[in-house]
Amino acid sequence: MKLETIAIHSGYEPDPTTKSVAVPIYQTVAYAFDSADHAAALFNLEAEGYRYTRIQNPTTEVLERRVAALEGGLEALCVASGQAAMNYAVMNVTEMGSNIVSVPMLYGTTHTLFAHILPSQGVSVRFAADDSAAAIAKLIDDKTRAIFCESVGNPAGNICDIKELVRVAHEHGVPLIVDNTVASPVLLRPIEHGADIVVESLTKFLGGHGTTLGGAIIDSGNFDWKRHAARFPAFSTPDASYHGLVYTEHFGKAAYIARCRSVYLRCGGAVISPLSSFLLLQGIETVALRVERHVENARKVAEFLRDDPRVDWIRFAGFPESKYYPLAQKYFHGRPCSLMSVGIKGGYPAAVKFHDALKLVTRLVNLGDAKSLACHPASTTHRQMSAEEQIRAGVLPEMIRLSIGIEHIDDILEDLNQALAAAAS
Repeated sequence: MKLETIAIHSGYEPDPTTKSVAVPIYQTVAYAFDSADHAAALFNLEAEGYRYTRIQNPTTEVLERRVAALEGGLEALCVASGQAAMNYAVMNVTEMGSNIVSVPMLYGTTHTLFAHILPSQGVSVRFAADDSAAAIAKLIDDKTRAIFCESVGNPAGNICDIKELVRVAHEHGVPLIVDNTVASPVLLRPIEHGADIVVESLTKFLGGHGTTLGGAIIDSGNFDWKRHAARFPAFSTPDASYHGLVYTEHFGKAAYIARCRSVYLRCGGAVISPLSSFLLLQGIETVALRVERHVENARKVAEFLRDDPRVDWIRFAGFPESKYYPLAQKYFHGRPCSLMSVGIKGGYPAAVKFHDALKLVTRLVNLGDAKSLACHPASTTHRQMSAEEQIRAGVLPEMIRLSIGIEHIDDILEDLNQALAAAAS
């Protein structure tokens, strides 16, 4: 099926009992067992089925199947938020004393996780000088467990060369983990280019309406954990917490998601509610249509801002003068996403005046909403970072991040125009 069809149909057939066409909301905590032996088989991971919604739920399972199909992966695990997905994805491949190597252009909370939280737990994160494969390769050693990047940096707007990062990762026997939130699978499917694991904030474009938190981890099923058992013994040696179960032997190519669910979701508890899963499924049905309008509006906004003398600079990969224009052609077929950053002439004071003058465009820190959104990253999403760290992440004092929505383009442009006038005054 094509992506637009997958978004509506994948992972669900009408309920056999009620013939419900809409995915039912299984708002239950637990599930009945046929017998003590049946319960034991479920808890030993010897039988398929449901035991407790903290681990698995029928509504969420449809969401997991649909997201996996959208990203072209083998299996997915859906959790309470994009940040929970990020945390579990990395924890599943690391242990105390190991490290991951990351590009420096990151969402602010991800930077905090990498720079402060993981090191306090014994996992170090090495930030490359830039987002190139060469800069990443310099930092890999025998303790490295993954390479991490955002397919499109938030808010830097950089595009990572996924194929080159895959090449470097696989040369060193580690997986590439890609946060694909800003691009969404409508514009880019990293697994098609060799990425091993994809992280997605379902809160953003896939949900699309700013109502529901959710996150997903999608496994390609292609990384050979058994071949690289020396780096990743947890997948190929007996798990004492499951009576000696070996994930690669029991689950084969699905070992990564199975371990993430059985160890980190079960014990960490960042569970997505069945109602949230249902609401996100509703958003996913229209994601292809919405992203088409997002992209169309974004190009018109970018052209307006590029030509306006009240704007110092704009980061938009759809322009030939952009450093990332060749990668936009390579991975996005010339359709870069609707997230962009602009520098308001007059520096920080002018940027704040522009931000505060917006009327239609909503001031908040979400992105990928049907509504047009704006934030001042230096004051919000990246405020915990030092000035030097902000610059390395691509955040400047005069920067405004815009997530262009699906309103009528004339209304969006009118609001931006009046806000620029306020900043210039």
